[in-house]
Parts: sequence; C-alpha cells; structure tokens
Amino acid sequence: MTEQLISTTAEVIEDDVDLRQGTIAPRSGTQTPVMRLDDVSVAFGGRLAVKNVSFDVYAHEVTSLIGPSGSGKTTLLRALNRMHDTVRSAEVFGTVLLGDTDIYARSMDPTLLRTRVGMVFQRPNPFPGMSIYENAVAGLRFNGVRKKALLDEAAESSLVAAALWDSVRDRLKNHASSLSGGEQQRLCIARALAVEPEVLLMDEPTSALDPMATLRIEELITELKDRVTIVIVTHNMQQARRVSDQCAFLLMDDDRAGKLIEFGPTEKLFTDAKDPRTLDYVNGLFG
Repeated sequence: MTEQLISTTAEVIEDDVDLRQGTIAPRSGTQTPVMRLDDVSVAFGGRLAVKNVSFDVYAHEVTSLIGPSGSGKTTLLRALNRMHDTVRSAEVFGTVLLGDTDIYARSMDPTLLRTRVGMVFQRPNPFPGMSIYENAVAGLRFNGVRKKALLDEAAESSLVAAALWDSVRDRLKNHASSLSGGEQQRLCIARALAVEPEVLLMDEPTSALDPMATLRIEELITELKDRVTIVIVTHNMQQARRVSDQCAFLLMDDDRAGKLIEFGPTEKLFTDAKDPRTLDYVNGLFG
C-alpha cells in the first residue's frame, strides 16, 4: 500500500572531511538532525551503485539530491526507507539513522518505518479503482485505522495540506483517475501525509507534469516543509535552487558508483561551490 535517520547531539561540521565523503559545508549551531547518513553504500549483486555517502538532514528543510543520470540519486533515496528490501540482490551498508533509531536494525519493522518516512514517486500512482477519499486514507487503513471519524479528519487534513481539498471536497467518492496529472500527484502527496510522516521522500515528483502543475507542486513543497522534512531528487537545477535549503551533489566515480562530491546550503553550491565540478554541473556544462 503506501510506500513510504540522527544523533542525540549535533556537531558543527568542519570544512574538511574525508575525500571519500565529498566536501561538506560547515554548519553553525547545535540543531539536531532528523536523519543522518553515515558512510552509506548501496550495492546490487555485489556491485556498488552508491559509495560512502554521509550527510545530515535537518528538520523543516528541503534537501535536494542532484547529479547526472546514473549518479545514484534515486538509489540513495530509496535506501532511506528500506525500499531496496524488496530487491534480492540489493545490499545497503553504513548507517542510516532516523532520530536515534538505526533504520536497518533487525528490530525495525519496514512497514512501520515507511509510515515515518513516506515516499512520493516520479509518476503519480493513485491506487486504481479507488476513490479520491479511499486513496487519501489508504495508508491509515493499511495500518489498522477503522474509525470513520478519524479517517474523515485525516482525509480532510491531508488533502488541505496537499492543496487539493477545495477542488475535490464535493467529489471525494469519484475515482482518483478522474483527476488531472497534477491533482493525482497532489493526491499521492496527501496519501503520504495522512500517516503523519517525519520525513517525506520525493523522487522527481514533477518530471511527468506540465509547467503549471510543476509550479503548483513546487509551491506546495515550500509550504509543506513547515509540516514535514523533505528529501527530493531532481534533475531540474532551477527547481533545486527554488525549493531546497540544502543540496547533495552526487557524481559517478571511476568505478561507476555514485559518490557525494559536495553537500551544503543550496545557494552556496550554486554560487560558491568548493569543488569546480559542482559549479560546472549546476551551470549546465555537463550532465
């Protein structure tokens, strides 16, 4: 049904870090990260697709994963709520923390994890044959919620949050397929929000949408970060600059594995990146 990491104390990140982890911009203050990736690698059939990635994700921020096709962005994103569990040849190494919980610990139920770390995919995927209302509350039903009053409240709240309520409130029983592509994607966002996740993963959520629907989703992402921490994969550099607070730039190394080149505040990566490859990429010189 619905497909949906942090130390107890945060540290100021130093300018220089191990080169295998890329260049990480310093961060001031003592804010505790919501999610922490420590030396994370992903392999399929023994071959690394993502190698030694480390960075922190902070509350009420949008973190963009950027880089050329094949650099491991989606592979890394899917590791953040154990979606690779369904791939027999997949292995995830390193540590991914949600709060102080290791999400790959044997005691962690992947289904429970995905209610805490939700996911929205590249193409809108409302459940076929189901109404707008039933799509919105599908995750809650899957988790055992049956009380109609609770479902009704969650449906309205999540649809309001996804900026969809006003246009569908009088047709909740209609099939989700009756919605436009942009509306379907906002319904999928509402479906993920209904279970009140701490983190929302978004894999190129606007790539299948027209420019107007893309603008509405971008506006929604900016509004939603007050409610949920967001990690988004995007190929659109203008979009990354518009919507994200932090950026992680990945690039394929000589072994054809995605590697973190640089991580830091979005505006810094776009105007004063430490690694020249970062500036070349965001300025469209390759990719």
